[in-house]
Amino acid sequence: MRYRHFPTVTLALGVVLLVDVLRVFLPAVITIFGQAASTPAELLGAFAFGWFLLALAAPALIRRVGARPVTLAAALLLVVARLAVNGQPGGPLQLWLATAGLLAGLVWLAGAAATTDRPVPGLALGLAVGALLHTALDTYRSAFFGDWPAWLAAVAVAGLFLAGQARPASAAGPGGVRSWLLAGPALLLAGMVALSPAVARTATSYQFGLLRSDPADAVGVATVPLFGVAPLAVAVGGFLLAALASPRQGAWRWLGPVALVAGAVLVALERGELLLPAVLLSAVGLGACLASAGAADGGTRGGTDATGAPGPDGGGQDPVQDGGGQDPARAAGRRGYAAVAGMLVFAVAAVAYYAAYDLGHPNAGVPVTVAVLVAAVALATRPAPSRDPARAGGGPGRPAPGPLRPSLPPVWTAASAAVLTLLAAVASDELLSASNRDGPPETVRVVAYNVRMGFGIHGRFDPDALARAAAGADVVALSEVDRGWLLNGGHDTLDLLAERLDMPYVFAPAADPLWGDAVLSRWPLDAARTRPLPAVGAPTGAQALGITVDFSEDVRLAVVATHLQPPPGEDPVVQARAVADFAVRYAAGRPLVVAGDLNTEPGDPAFAEFTRAGLVDALAAARPLPTSPADAPRQQIDHVFVTPDLTAGEAAAPPGTASDHLPVAVTLTLPRG
Repeated sequence: MRYRHFPTVTLALGVVLLVDVLRVFLPAVITIFGQAASTPAELLGAFAFGWFLLALAAPALIRRVGARPVTLAAALLLVVARLAVNGQPGGPLQLWLATAGLLAGLVWLAGAAATTDRPVPGLALGLAVGALLHTALDTYRSAFFGDWPAWLAAVAVAGLFLAGQARPASAAGPGGVRSWLLAGPALLLAGMVALSPAVARTATSYQFGLLRSDPADAVGVATVPLFGVAPLAVAVGGFLLAALASPRQGAWRWLGPVALVAGAVLVALERGELLLPAVLLSAVGLGACLASAGAADGGTRGGTDATGAPGPDGGGQDPVQDGGGQDPARAAGRRGYAAVAGMLVFAVAAVAYYAAYDLGHPNAGVPVTVAVLVAAVALATRPAPSRDPARAGGGPGRPAPGPLRPSLPPVWTAASAAVLTLLAAVASDELLSASNRDGPPETVRVVAYNVRMGFGIHGRFDPDALARAAAGADVVALSEVDRGWLLNGGHDTLDLLAERLDMPYVFAPAADPLWGDAVLSRWPLDAARTRPLPAVGAPTGAQALGITVDFSEDVRLAVVATHLQPPPGEDPVVQARAVADFAVRYAAGRPLVVAGDLNTEPGDPAFAEFTRAGLVDALAAARPLPTSPADAPRQQIDHVFVTPDLTAGEAAAPPGTASDHLPVAVTLTLPRG
């Protein structure tokens, strides 16, 4: 690594560490501080936002104490907190360790801003490397989790980061405010869509799923993809190339902002088949906007000199530029406040977007608003003159001032990152295929499981424990499946569980294309259909997914997976009636299973809707069979209903805390003939 690249790499490593802390902090707020959804969403948002707000004190502290000691101390605390989280994968201690790491990371970011006037290369490289690592780890576990080789790598990364922080910083110019302001919004858009491997895989599973027998049947349904996370390599490469290259001039400079906003609009439409173009457009557009914002870094154009006198061109201070005419201390303070303000935008937008699924307000405009903000900053920025003496204008025959030379070679860096991401995607992803094809079985073990986005009752994300809870199943119906929400750490819970069970899947969106219900099976699946359910006042969307299990020799089993969302304080009667009607029509006389978290108990009106439709409670022989909450179950709200031609036996709710619900399992004897 060349010496002039060291500051860029150090900043990139810090961004990776900060993103890694956020991937722990955000779900910890929901699942640990939130105590299994019993805490009001407003209180959750206030708790999360408060730590970002507290970081506003960092620039004042830096100005009083000095950037170097504050940044070094924050960097050390960030590393210690991040490593400590590894030994505490759940519980209140994890929440507070992650909180300490977040606050340290925000203070470090403000310190890095105070001493860095050209952050775009480091920010872009950090976001790309974070996406690469997340891909290599199959969206699960941080780079600092595992056996001794992972710990050894962690120490090496931490050592390199701290060594970079210990190196004396060179004098910073007056620019960089707008670039630092975009750090938080860029992190949000990258984590939500542009550089998320989980979102890329989900997008591919909508676009290129392998299990569809008839594309007309599978509209809005995602299945196992052939290419997995591979499209993310294009997104990472395009993002870095756009971020590190010289920004376009003239009318061409609109391309990046337009692409970014277009990608955000596609996300806002909440259609699975639009996710893949949304990923690619937003990645390239985000990189181009960062490059445009960074074009002003490192100098002033026209404005005043360091003393406040008019610049060489005789004009007053150019209001478009972000640092002209300021003394170094004031410029450093502005950059620090800009970095923290950008992270406040991250916090506000994240809370506003994800709280909608508890509070019920519209959220589709949140990513579009953030994208418009980034695009506006990019379009309002003009390139600064070069500080390179070889390119400094000043007389006849000399080259005109131009943008600063890139600190990293754009093409080589982008190509290398794309290739590495592709290799990571190929190495980490698995192609799932149904294994049982020898003939129809006599019995089928069915499991229904609300997996709570993969987080246990104590806030631990543990897909291995989920797989153990569903072990021995032939067909699994899942509720509350998350396929890439940044709020939950950006994991593809469905793919992780499917790989551990070695079972292909079909996924149907409910709240948005990344959150919904799924069916996994050891036998081939086909004829997938989904039906949205009436909202009836519940903010989180609901649907019914119908899928047919093919046991060969013309033996079929219709399975309908759903998760009913009751109105506040009421029974989900309307949704239950809609599911029962859809299931009976979908089965068309074939044996039928309806399974999932139905949020109703035996004897309730919604429960009666299923029996009224001619279905039988497959768990009746084992009643009472409470399933929620998992650590002290009291409510019987997870159910399996079947048609009378299926004989149910061996019903159980295996104990465990891998989710806030227990799974329910039952063995079904298929009808002969």
